[in-house]
Amino acid sequence: MAKRIPQDFIDELMNRVDIVEVIDTRVPLKKAGREYQACCPFHNEKTPSFTVSPAKQFYHCFGCGAHGTALGFLMEYEHLSFPEAVEALAHTVGLEVPRQDDGRGPRPAKQGEDLYALMGRCDEFYRQQLRQHPAAGRAVDYLKARGVSGEIAAEYGMGFAPPGWDNLLGAITAGEAPAEALRERLITAGMVIRKDEKRCYDRFRERIMFPIRDRRGRTIAFGGRIIDEGEPKYLNSPETPIFHKGRELYGLYEATRALRKIERLLVVEGYMDVVALAQFGVRYAVATLGTATTREHLTRLFRLTPEVVFCFDGDRAGRDAAWRALQNALPVMQEGFEIRFLFLPEGEDPDSYIRHEGREAFETAVGEARPLSEYFFDHLQAGLDMDSLEGRGRLVKLARPLLQQLPEGVFRQMMVDRLARLSGTAAAGLLTGAGSRPQTRPEGRAPGARRAASHAGPAPGAGPRTPVRAAIQALLARPELAARAGDPARFAHLDIAGVPLLVSLLETLQGNPELSPGALLERYRDDPHARHLSRLLEAATPLGEAELEADFLGSLGWLENEELKRLQERLLARGEHQLTPALLKLCKPVDSLSSEEKAALKQLFNEQAG
Repeated sequence: MAKRIPQDFIDELMNRVDIVEVIDTRVPLKKAGREYQACCPFHNEKTPSFTVSPAKQFYHCFGCGAHGTALGFLMEYEHLSFPEAVEALAHTVGLEVPRQDDGRGPRPAKQGEDLYALMGRCDEFYRQQLRQHPAAGRAVDYLKARGVSGEIAAEYGMGFAPPGWDNLLGAITAGEAPAEALRERLITAGMVIRKDEKRCYDRFRERIMFPIRDRRGRTIAFGGRIIDEGEPKYLNSPETPIFHKGRELYGLYEATRALRKIERLLVVEGYMDVVALAQFGVRYAVATLGTATTREHLTRLFRLTPEVVFCFDGDRAGRDAAWRALQNALPVMQEGFEIRFLFLPEGEDPDSYIRHEGREAFETAVGEARPLSEYFFDHLQAGLDMDSLEGRGRLVKLARPLLQQLPEGVFRQMMVDRLARLSGTAAAGLLTGAGSRPQTRPEGRAPGARRAASHAGPAPGAGPRTPVRAAIQALLARPELAARAGDPARFAHLDIAGVPLLVSLLETLQGNPELSPGALLERYRDDPHARHLSRLLEAATPLGEAELEADFLGSLGWLENEELKRLQERLLARGEHQLTPALLKLCKPVDSLSSEEKAALKQLFNEQAG
């Protein structure tokens, strides 16, 4: 079965970690009163506006609005998914992440987990060979001739596969028992090829090795470049349980490590292009792995940056590759995303161009790359007589099925309007008819999600400070106060903004009194009210324990009075002539009711409700 991380483990993890330590190891912090400060790592600034609160276990930037817990910081800063951030954070405190069945399908075999460690050993072997093998001098000379420094070679983990048929196989299996099982894992990992039942040989021989890393920096595959003449010039790992060419991009991990804020990503065609550009200070280049750019590639890229530039050679092969990339990009294009195309002069690649022209000229060319919309229509119009009805009709026929792949939205409408102007037709109806794209529900939203959210009641994330806001802020600061609240269900029927969230928080904290503020926020990560909770925590004014307790209990007292007022309204709705003198006495102003009268009023309605 598929596995999920248990909630109680996440709670324990958030209780153990200190957000100041987590952030300080990545962004040096300075003490500023009760909090810590730094220049924000998520936008450029000269005056620090990034604050970290050890009491709240929360960070917030007053400049760009970035905020969250230690987990959220790792996800944003190191571009990790939630499970990856949990793994990384758990490692820092010496915890092993447990998994539970969630009933959502088969779990990858444990063999896949073992392959990561095996590929790490292969990676170490190749790096060692580049430093020590007698034949590695040719590889070192080649890299030096290409202008690759030792620092860049080390950062990208470059290595050397020595000549010979079984160097890797022998090194990995030496002293291992049983060696046959390890050999089978090397075959599964794509590092060794089986010749027959008894004989196997290394896939990579006499090549410069480029490790391909996943988002966590684990080596999952390799690319090998031949040093002298020969074919294939580049040899890639095959598909394996941990490596899928259509998902991974060479250099993406290194780009996320080198750049805190990724303004754009440049997609090139070769490993050496990525390395050469890095050598010149262009740290935002990535390469596909012997395959066309896929939708999965683009989805990953757009999670990191709003702008993707494809860089291709100016020859026929490069233009064909660019058109394939454009077609694959259409289904993921939305307003806010930008795709552009850079075609280098024929005979040039990014490596040679930046060496001949320099970094400034190269980055100028990148900045002037053609927008997708311009390239799209120029490509389709090539060879058409746009002065004739037939030519314009042909353009519509060619463009229509492509534009129908665009998601609904402003960008799609703008492209349709452009087609209408070029063809001299009305935009309305251009995409109707056979093959038109039906409107789909936004990805990730279940049917009825919007309706359910609209009935949840407004959350108390903005506006003046109310008793409900005060109670929630007190709980965020001192979760143990929930134990003083009694049964939260008594407030559940109150039609007051924020009460459903307050009741939910009280129930959560009464069942889990050990939760820290950070752990509590993580509990609500996927909740519609998560953003409001974060805003309330940001806006909370530091108060002493006595003041917080008074705020909290006073807010609950206000809610109890509101509850009693609604009970009185229901009572009076019957008509005074139907009420006994004793009941009429219970309908006087709430503030003037004695504690016994309040208890009697509640008991009366509890009995009727029962």
